[in-house]
Amino acid sequence: MIIAAADGSALGNPGPAGWSWYVDDGCWAAGGWPHGTNNQGELTAVLELFRATAHLDEELLVQCDSQYVINALTKWMPNWKRKGWRKADGSPVLNLELMQSLDEALRGRRYRFEWVRGHAGHPMNEAADERARAVAIAYQRGGDIPTGPGWTGACEPAVDAIVSPGTIDLPDAADADAGAGEVPADAALFDFDDPTADWTTLSLELTTEEHTRLVERARAAGVSPEEFLRGLI
Repeated sequence: MIIAAADGSALGNPGPAGWSWYVDDGCWAAGGWPHGTNNQGELTAVLELFRATAHLDEELLVQCDSQYVINALTKWMPNWKRKGWRKADGSPVLNLELMQSLDEALRGRRYRFEWVRGHAGHPMNEAADERARAVAIAYQRGGDIPTGPGWTGACEPAVDAIVSPGTIDLPDAADADAGAGEVPADAALFDFDDPTADWTTLSLELTTEEHTRLVERARAAGVSPEEFLRGLI
């Protein structure tokens, strides 16, 4: 699973505007316009995230602080389409071009949205918000636009570092020398560099929420989810 935050910003709303999606400090993108709305920024952040990950098979978990965006894409859009892209009162759907582009980008993808409270200290949401706002400020001041590295090779999850909700299998070294002497205080619990070690498998089941917290804490520590779990064990 890929976990990413998406956010938008507009100074004055409407005004200089920016959008950003964020996975980690080496994997994010941002952009914007001299004049736009906050909702346009929020929608574009999600759209650009789906476009950037279109080549991947992993499920995408999008953390978003806009209930408008989440409701539009998960609840309202089917009815809008049936009514010819009009709302229940017959008025045209706002941000129609963005909505239609998102409808196309989401087709056939595996994804979920998670609402997070904005400006409440959520690390990934704050990171996306800061980058979207930086773009809006750059347009306001006429400065360089911080677009970010985008989805590069550094973003691609390593095969042995992919952890999905459900069962996680971790190698567990057998202690062949138990009782052979005192273990140094700074010794690691597992010696993964020992080619002669015997191995068993430890299975751990996680809920989606637990998995999300695990991945976020591992990223904050700069290690893979498996390495973080090994440290806890």
